[in-house]
Amino acid sequence: MRIIDLSVALETGIASDPEMMLPKIQYQGHKETREQITAFFPGLKNEDLPEGDGWAVEWVQLSTHNGTHLDAPYHHHSTMDRALTPGGRPAITIDEVPLEWCFQPGVKLDFRHFPDGYVVTAADVEAELARIGHTLSPLEIVVVNTAAGAAYGKPDFLLKGCGMGREATMYLLERGVRVTGTDAWSWDAPFPFTARAYAESHDPAIIWEGHRASMEIGYCHMEKLSNLDQLPATGFKVSCFPFKIRKASAGFTRCVAILE
Repeated sequence: MRIIDLSVALETGIASDPEMMLPKIQYQGHKETREQITAFFPGLKNEDLPEGDGWAVEWVQLSTHNGTHLDAPYHHHSTMDRALTPGGRPAITIDEVPLEWCFQPGVKLDFRHFPDGYVVTAADVEAELARIGHTLSPLEIVVVNTAAGAAYGKPDFLLKGCGMGREATMYLLERGVRVTGTDAWSWDAPFPFTARAYAESHDPAIIWEGHRASMEIGYCHMEKLSNLDQLPATGFKVSCFPFKIRKASAGFTRCVAILE
């Protein structure tokens, strides 16, 4: 068995998110925390600790959308499944996502050749599936390898990669896919490209269109995956169980691919 880590490391000082969403990590070393231990034990002195070391601790300020994470349908809209249930139903939060969605055979779509900002269509998905000779099955986890994967942490990361449009997303969902993923910052095209298109069309339907497909059929997607270039097109399983945060819109995941 071979395991490929598909998650990025949570870190500061790199271009991982827009400025307002960047994570903050405060590191406390062994010499800085000795009093945290001695306070529990009256009479214990710093020099009584092994080599005078306390413990290492990190204080983290985060959004649930920092690092590699799984978006719940609740992130996309307050409702979901309008195509399955008359009027739809309340969108599920991350603690309500069925765990069987998160451990399934994987399929990789290689869209690295598409230019940054390109909006992937259903025809593009169909053509890629034909190229790799695969027919989708319900609950397979589909990950999308874009040009953003090689740019993570670099200044232009937020501008890199293609995005999955509404019709491309619906193509997957209508075939039973319920978890997808991308190595880009967003499942949709980078916002500056969408903003440019919106300035020309003034059509609000193009904004976050891949995310909003969840209003029709609820699904989860992962963002900021890594090492997708190391995966074959098929023949692996994906494990992406999310951190259980009550009523949250997303949860961190240590996503991995498992190859026999």
